[in-house]
Amino acid sequence: MAAAVNPGAGQTSDDTYDLIVIGAGPGGYIAAIRAAQLGQRTAIIEREWVGGVCLNVGCIPSKALLKNAEVVRHLSHADRWGIKIDGFQADYGLAVDRSRQVVGRLVKGVEFLMRKNKIQLIRGQATVPSAGRVTVGDKTYGARNILIATGARPRALPTMPFDGERILNSWQSVENRTQPGTMVIVGGGAIGCEMATVLNAYGTKVTILEAMPHLLPREDEKISQTLERSFQKQGIAFHTGVQVERATNTGSAVEVVYKSGDASHTLVVDRCLVAVSVQPNTEGLGLEALGVATERGYIKVDERMATSVAGIWAIGDVTNTPYALAHVASAEGVLAAEAIAGHDTRPIKYADVPRPTFCFPQVASIGLTEKQAREAGYDVKIGEVPYAASGKSLANDETEGLVKLVVDGKYGEILGAHLIGAEATELLAQVAPFRTLEGTTHELGEIMVAHPTLSELVKEAALAAQGHALGI
Repeated sequence: MAAAVNPGAGQTSDDTYDLIVIGAGPGGYIAAIRAAQLGQRTAIIEREWVGGVCLNVGCIPSKALLKNAEVVRHLSHADRWGIKIDGFQADYGLAVDRSRQVVGRLVKGVEFLMRKNKIQLIRGQATVPSAGRVTVGDKTYGARNILIATGARPRALPTMPFDGERILNSWQSVENRTQPGTMVIVGGGAIGCEMATVLNAYGTKVTILEAMPHLLPREDEKISQTLERSFQKQGIAFHTGVQVERATNTGSAVEVVYKSGDASHTLVVDRCLVAVSVQPNTEGLGLEALGVATERGYIKVDERMATSVAGIWAIGDVTNTPYALAHVASAEGVLAAEAIAGHDTRPIKYADVPRPTFCFPQVASIGLTEKQAREAGYDVKIGEVPYAASGKSLANDETEGLVKLVVDGKYGEILGAHLIGAEATELLAQVAPFRTLEGTTHELGEIMVAHPTLSELVKEAALAAQGHALGI
């Protein structure tokens, strides 16, 4: 792959920059900030949303809705806490309004960071007529290096076309203020499971259709099975190993047809969310004419995020790197900015990317699943502890879940960690450094953690892998 063009060279005019970033999402704006910190004269171009998909119609609004759902869930079981409520009303539209307020505050925060770091924010559609030049409207800017951070968007399927009314993509779903009475979610990945959690809490009858054998199919099988049991108890219906043939807006409903084996089934619901695939935003940039290499439409990059054309770099969901996650894009942005500035860099260890899903119960993982570790030839040991073994879990009335460590039996190295339960996405940070630094269960088990906390579950799992758990 190509290298940076004259990294750190001085500016030549007001319209020439050391770096122009195209796309102000969590990869792009972080890259711009890091480049500015390193003395690069930096501009960032955004055609639609400062903060990108994550902040505006993805990670952030969905988490705000999930918090609302958590409150509703607690209120629905107030009697378990010794609180009597003679009926209450949960307004889904107001929950969406609150999520948009959160988004608005964070967008202003990102815009402030651009001003603070003296990064020029340019609004409009960017094209790259040649390496070293970027055009927005009728104006052309010079750039010693160009970083593509344009992300991806939901992929429309011919048999399930988005109409923004009854057949929705994930972006449309988080902005829609109208709560459906019934809903089919096509795709049992993170987005599907999170939106199922939200709508189920508000009383929507949800059915998930997933092509793979389990929900969250990339997770450890024990975790997926635990989530499926929980969803069944919550009243969230799902069918796995099925093929959705079509979704049709009939005007008054959505007709969803799917096959399970040789049998065909039809569901008639108020709304359908299609959350199965994304496509990279490369159209209109002019990259093909420049000879930028792609793979299935995604920009090919090397370990420094350089493309096949000198001076053009790419990060985030628009690239062929393994994970379409905001924190991965941000890490790639920092790496690219430092490489462009001429610094030594270390490749991202994609095998150690933390993977959170904020459904109820939460799911979080890092590293190898048990199946992957065994297939790789490791002498696998498992350290597993149920949430019910924790005093804090009992006090919180949140005993559903488990912590599972996948361990190399020869050296005790932690190969993977898989959690499901309350605050699992936060607990993952306790074990992630040990995976990244190739730490062992002995080292993790030696750390003193406060009592009573959920953190004790992680330590106990490390001890369980060594055969001397103290609390189970």
